Amino acid sequence: MSITVNGLDELKKLADSDLGTSEWIEVTQDRIDTFADATGDHQWIHTDPERAAQGPFGSPIAHGYLTLSLFIPLFTQLLDVQGVTTKVNYGLNKVRFPAPVKVGSRIRLVARLTSVEDVPGGVQITVDGRIEVDGGTKPAAVVQSLSRFYI
Repeated sequence: MSITVNGLDELKKLADSDLGTSEWIEVTQDRIDTFADATGDHQWIHTDPERAAQGPFGSPIAHGYLTLSLFIPLFTQLLDVQGVTTKVNYGLNKVRFPAPVKVGSRIRLVARLTSVEDVPGGVQITVDGRIEVDGGTKPAAVVQSLSRFYI
């Protein structure tokens, strides 16, 4: 369920709070292939199901950066900031990929808004996120993301 805030003052009140857990989304071979086409990364472990079945994970796996790119659509399920003119991904402080995402797996985001800091014309938020794999023992990605919201 999404948390909706209106304006920067309401957003600031959420500092140091859990944002919750997103819905599950499936990582399909079609999604992996589309990502490979967009980035030019056609490594067999992602795009060749027959060869990948004989590889170290027993099936194709998602690119780490595909998993990372899904942070934003998952995050938008958790927090909706209204009353601002611009929302910008500002960067990342930390990213790790502890576990692979096998084709057909479902992933979701668990996130915490750790800080909200003033910047000229708006605020910068820091979000600690964990992308979980359904049934997995380790997260697929651990992310510390920075976003800016301008009025």
